[in-house]
Amino acid sequence: MTALLSIENLTVEYAVGGKALFAVSDVSLEVGRGETLGLVGESGCGKSTLGRAVLQLRRPTGGRVTFDGTELTRLDGEALRLMRRRLQLIFQDPIASLNPRRSIGDIVAEPLVITGVVDRGERERRVRDVLAAVGLDADLVMGRLPHEFSGGQCQRICIARALILEPELVICDEPVSALDVSIRAQILNLLEDMKRRYGLTLLFIAHDLAVVKAVSDRIAVMYLGRLCEVGPTEQLFARPAHPYTALLLEAIPVPDPTVKPAANLAAGEPPSPLDPPSGCRFRTRCPRADQTCADVVPELREIAVGQFAACHHPLG
Repeated sequence: MTALLSIENLTVEYAVGGKALFAVSDVSLEVGRGETLGLVGESGCGKSTLGRAVLQLRRPTGGRVTFDGTELTRLDGEALRLMRRRLQLIFQDPIASLNPRRSIGDIVAEPLVITGVVDRGERERRVRDVLAAVGLDADLVMGRLPHEFSGGQCQRICIARALILEPELVICDEPVSALDVSIRAQILNLLEDMKRRYGLTLLFIAHDLAVVKAVSDRIAVMYLGRLCEVGPTEQLFARPAHPYTALLLEAIPVPDPTVKPAANLAAGEPPSPLDPPSGCRFRTRCPRADQTCADVVPELREIAVGQFAACHHPLG
């Protein structure tokens, strides 16, 4: 599969109280054209920061991001603005990401205005088409304000805004985490439908592995700013190689009151990103850790065909 997005040794750091907070550390990934790559991990592991760094909304401290042969980390000004038409973001909080003072028609049309589509008739036609594509009646919603809609409807509006420019890559930053379970299924089905209709490539960020399994071709697992494991979805679920991946899989709730929760593999809280552990960052919670894990940073290596893990003592 041809790589549409390539991330090489990406690092993002923040200055906090005179110290460096390591949000993303030396991450390398590829997303193939037409693929859905799920990016999962605990809250605060750097998933959203990675997504924003891809779009250059947060400039990386180091590394490269290449989109369709163009290195985004070398672009700025008008060149970056033009390239961003081909990449869009669906924000985590659908209601907060919509301007409460503007009508839905204006919100969805705004990307067209910014990119220079001056014909009002053309803008309205495209807005109506994309609203219909996400299952909304343009006549009923275009003149109304965001507070008049439910969370699921607002997320459909956000998806319409992201698709109005017909992008090639969409970064979905926890697009269903703020929604009820029944609405989640509708939004996930909608994203799959939009992917087929528009030929999209998706980077799907979430902390819920059950959700990611439903939509992803491959999954990348992050912990404290680093990649732990990358592999095909079914293979990773059937045979996780990294202890952290196994922990996440065991944490997925089973809708059966007779099934007891699995014993916790990792005690304690994640370390502070202001002072991450040496070597493997998961070693302070890993039952398989030894001195090698403390001394040497594990690199991603192929454990099975297409499956990579950054672990000195992989499972199985």
